[in-house]
Amino acid sequence: MGQKTHPFGLRLGITEAHKSRWYAPKALYGELLVEDEKIRKWLDKRLNRRPPNAAVSDVHIERTREELKIIIKTARPGLVIGPKGAEVERMTEELQYMTGRKVAISIIEIKNADLDAKLVGESVAEQLAKRGSFRRVVKMKAEAAMNAGAKGIKIRISGRLGGAELARVLEVRLGSLPLSTLQAHIDYGTAEAFTTYGAIGVKVWIYKGEYTTERTEEESNAAGGRARARGRR
Repeated sequence: MGQKTHPFGLRLGITEAHKSRWYAPKALYGELLVEDEKIRKWLDKRLNRRPPNAAVSDVHIERTREELKIIIKTARPGLVIGPKGAEVERMTEELQYMTGRKVAISIIEIKNADLDAKLVGESVAEQLAKRGSFRRVVKMKAEAAMNAGAKGIKIRISGRLGGAELARVLEVRLGSLPLSTLQAHIDYGTAEAFTTYGAIGVKVWIYKGEYTTERTEEESNAAGGRARARGRR
C-alpha cells in the first residue's frame, strides 16, 4: 500500500476551502452532489475539450435556496465570456435548462497559467498528444513554472512514453516540495493525453510558498468570498 495523500484533500478544511459550498437535507444531498459533477463535466467538455481551448482550471459551485452560483477560474476569460457576453448568456441558459434552477456565472482570471498545476498538466498532455518529445516538454514546463515564481515543481508522466512497448514513468523535480507540511500551499492537477498507442497520465505538483493569514483572505476571495480556509498560525 502506498502512503501518498491527495495534496488538496489533506489540506481541506485546514488551509483549503471546499470547491462545492452548500448545505442540503439528507434526501437532497445525493441528487445535488451528482448535479455538481454533471455541471463540472459539462463545462470541462464545452470549454476545455473543444477548440478554441478556454484554459479553465477550476469550477467552484455555491448554492442558496433560490440560486446556483458557478465560479469559473480561467486563463482566457475572453473566450469564456464571448463577444458582448454572448457565450456566458448561452451557457447560463443551457445550465438553467439542465438543472431547472436559476444560474449565475462569474469568472475569475488566472493571471499566470504557468503557476496553475491543472493548466500546466493540460499543456503537457496537449503536446504529448501532438507527439512532442516527452523529455523536452516536461523539462520546459518545469523550468517555465520556476521562472514564473514557483518555489518547487514536480511533473510525473506515465504510460507508453514515446510509443515504447512497455509503459514507464518519467519524473522531473525542481526546487523544494514539502508535501507533508500542511501550511505549504501546494497546487495539484492531473491530465490525460490520449495518443494513438494509449493514454498517458500527467500529474503536476506546484509549491507556491507557505500560507499566511493575509494570503488566505485573498485566496478565499478568489474562491468565492464567503468560504474562508483557515491559515494555521
